[in-house]
Amino acid sequence: MLCRSCNILLKHFKPKLNTSRRLKSQTAADNRDPAPLFFNSDMQQLLKKLTRVDFRIVFRKKRYGERLETPEYKFLTTEELEKFMKNAEEKAEQKLQMPPVVKKRSEEPEILSRDYELQGYSDSKFVFTDITFGVSDRERMIVVREPNGELRKALPEERHRMNEAYFPEPGRKIRMPKMFEQEHLKRVLDEGNYEFVLDRACIQFEPDDPKYEAVTKATYEAVDVAQHYSSLRSTRHFGPFAFHLAWNKCIDNLLLDLIQTDKLDEAVALIQLYHVVNPDAKSASTKFETGQEHKFINEYVTCDSNKRSVLELAMQSNAELHRQKAAVEIGIRKAHVQT
Repeated sequence: MLCRSCNILLKHFKPKLNTSRRLKSQTAADNRDPAPLFFNSDMQQLLKKLTRVDFRIVFRKKRYGERLETPEYKFLTTEELEKFMKNAEEKAEQKLQMPPVVKKRSEEPEILSRDYELQGYSDSKFVFTDITFGVSDRERMIVVREPNGELRKALPEERHRMNEAYFPEPGRKIRMPKMFEQEHLKRVLDEGNYEFVLDRACIQFEPDDPKYEAVTKATYEAVDVAQHYSSLRSTRHFGPFAFHLAWNKCIDNLLLDLIQTDKLDEAVALIQLYHVVNPDAKSASTKFETGQEHKFINEYVTCDSNKRSVLELAMQSNAELHRQKAAVEIGIRKAHVQT
């Protein structure tokens, strides 16, 4: 009886699978896709530079409730040490692989066919899932027959539930954890658990899920407001965080932090990132020349910064610091010559 019902519900499914695709109207803002910029090789190099790889942070043990292993100490020759360092660099590259930044998916259903002769056959929806092994969750065929006879592709939330029912992912829940709800998320972020939130968001959501974008956006904004940049630096999330700041034209706080800590090479990389994402910026035509960090940064501060006075003061202090360092170095050289 069930087989016969399924056959009726799937009537005309194959021949009509690709016949009626809905055209979705979107605004110009919605059409802006960050993926081509984010995955560009030059962009990736800038993001990696801003991440600032520190092995002590990359390989630290995260206290997520797992039992810590006893550390192991070894005596190594120079050759063995070089080999271990090379392996460590390769592992760090894997650990720092950035979560992708892509366009939000559409939540509108895609109708495959309208078989109104099936209307009233059942009061419930029927969900059909291809459970073939080896098919990715994104490409797996999942369709829904509505009580009114419409046959459509599963909505993202329905697809998520079906994939988790048949092919559960470790750490992923069928229902969204409460920590991602606005009231709970704010409390977790106020406690400074930024990396934990982002790590779990990567497990729970797909990169194009609107919920994923909402959680990451709230986390990035909390980090920027609190200026807790060290909490994400040398993690896989710092690159997407810097990209988010450039995408939303709010790099000034991070730029100020880099100037105050005398990381001018990273400040230059941040401004170059801003120029790539926002080619219409007034300072975008400025080309960086080696040794001209102050000039390049000042051009952005003058033309595009929203915190010009603060950044100008920071640049003046940095320039004075460099003058003092140069004077000390000259004094040391003279002392060596006299001796």
